[in-house]
Amino acid sequence: MVTNEVRSLDGRFNVMALACPTRAVIDRIGDKWTLLVLYALGSGRLRFSQLRAQVQGVSQKMLTQTLRGMERDGLLSRTVHAEVPPRVEYELTELGRGLQEVVAGIRLWAYGHMDEIDEARERYDTKI
Repeated sequence: MVTNEVRSLDGRFNVMALACPTRAVIDRIGDKWTLLVLYALGSGRLRFSQLRAQVQGVSQKMLTQTLRGMERDGLLSRTVHAEVPPRVEYELTELGRGLQEVVAGIRLWAYGHMDEIDEARERYDTKI
């Protein structure tokens, strides 16, 4: 039985409940820009311009929003170096590295199944 309670009877979170705080976490993880930033930072700390170059297609505004949200969630750290001009670097935290390891499986799954997905899309598109 689906309930609107934030916690289930055993005390665990109930992600199916509208008010469950884990929904915000899933929104963050399910965001394509977050996934791509996680992947880019998996090799180490990067500056904003380096991230933007690696994550092709992301706008400056969207990258800024993504980085702020990830920092707020504790997934990355932002270091400002007192130089002229200021140098800002981003790096995954331990929490972010743990998530990066988990989502790496999704990336590898996508790599391994692209041919099947393309075939399924072609079959679907010929039916409509």
